[in-house]
Amino acid sequence: MTAPSTPRTSVTVRTFAQRLSATPRGARLARHLALNQLDAWGIPYGSAPAEAVAAIVAELAANAVTHGRVPGRDFELRLSLVTGSVRIEVSDTRVGPPLPPGPGHVPQPDGLAESGRGLVLVEAYADRWEVVDRVPPPGKTVRAEVDLPPGRRRARGLLAPG
Repeated sequence: MTAPSTPRTSVTVRTFAQRLSATPRGARLARHLALNQLDAWGIPYGSAPAEAVAAIVAELAANAVTHGRVPGRDFELRLSLVTGSVRIEVSDTRVGPPLPPGPGHVPQPDGLAESGRGLVLVEAYADRWEVVDRVPPPGKTVRAEVDLPPGRRRARGLLAPG
């Protein structure tokens, strides 16, 4: 005898997480994966939110590979749809100082320097960002959010009405 079937509701995944090798190739892949996931969520390639997220992911992944790399350890990219925005989290396993400065305390790079602009770009593109301890330890997570315009909040029925 079989039990009567109950209707199942579909579950929409609103989080994407991927561990990537702490190499330049892994950093490039993080950007491509982020753009692909945003498109799947109804945030199309070339839109202002997608371009902002792509720039943030590229900078944070490059920082994780360049400054947060621990031999034999990966970094993690996590994207989440939260009410009205996309949250980006990039975690690496580098322990201890120096942690990147918090929002509003980003040092301005020397005009001729070849590096030092990553967090300036994150500050410019993100509506909010912070550095927190990685869970689980060891390491740190840089978390940034990009707000979606009201018309995008209903993209493919995934986001809260706005």
